Amino acid sequence: MFDVAVIGGSFAGLTAALQLGRASRSAVVIDAGAPRNRTSPAAHGVAGWDGVAPSEILARFRADLEAYPTIGLKSGKAVALCGAAEAFTIETDGGDMITARRIILAHGVRDVLPEIPGLAEAWGIRALHCPYCHGYEVKGERLAVLATHPMSAHQALMLRADWSERVTIIVNRMEGLDLEALRAADIVVDTRALIAARADDSGISLSLEGGMDEHFDALFLGPKVSLAGSPADQLGCAVAEGPMGPFVRVGPMAQTSVPGVFAAGDVARPMPNINFALADGAMAGSGCHASLLFPGFVMPLELAA
Repeated sequence: MFDVAVIGGSFAGLTAALQLGRASRSAVVIDAGAPRNRTSPAAHGVAGWDGVAPSEILARFRADLEAYPTIGLKSGKAVALCGAAEAFTIETDGGDMITARRIILAHGVRDVLPEIPGLAEAWGIRALHCPYCHGYEVKGERLAVLATHPMSAHQALMLRADWSERVTIIVNRMEGLDLEALRAADIVVDTRALIAARADDSGISLSLEGGMDEHFDALFLGPKVSLAGSPADQLGCAVAEGPMGPFVRVGPMAQTSVPGVFAAGDVARPMPNINFALADGAMAGSGCHASLLFPGFVMPLELAA
């Protein structure tokens, strides 16, 4: 039996494992090998790794863990979980059965993009989600925002304020946006629907309702997120609803509503960011370790809180 099973081997999960390894606790990281930012050519705003590909950073993280003999990495997806603190059982899609005293959920969330042809192929390259992560690289260029939820107006205003004077919002039949406020901020409002997208080295071409194409250097949008199929469902972890979708609720030391189950990274916060994932992983790893040393010290999140 492992002390901890970490489900998810990206930024949060590997950071949590590092804390446990340095405490000489046994842990296994179960990783499906599909990090959320796998299509992005570079991570930005991460101190020491600004502009480095996420895959390269993660490879360095895995190499760091090789120095800790109590930490193991296992490829696969956790498909079934049961049990309680001190005796959890995890089954992987490869048929492995793993037992652990604690669980850290760090598997992230699934982005749900609008079903628009070409958008998935451009995702992370010319179709982007975060001005902080990607805005500087397209600063001053012609940018579009695809309205997918009420926060899209907020995204367009942010880009117009500090990244570019040439911002267009594609309303795409979205209701409830304050179009006059957007126009007052010198944002171009295009009320047509987006039919298709095509990205290349020069930017992204958007085919709009009525048969016209518009070319931009980048398209920003905020996708909905899903926890469908998450181990959090099987374990009964309480969730909250964020502006983009659900996330697992955690307490100050990253424990969920289920004793012995911790969560870190995108799965446990409404705003995703690599820096936040690193901090969350460190908190989950140290909080989990504290719970092994002092049972009852790390109290589970109260459902009514």
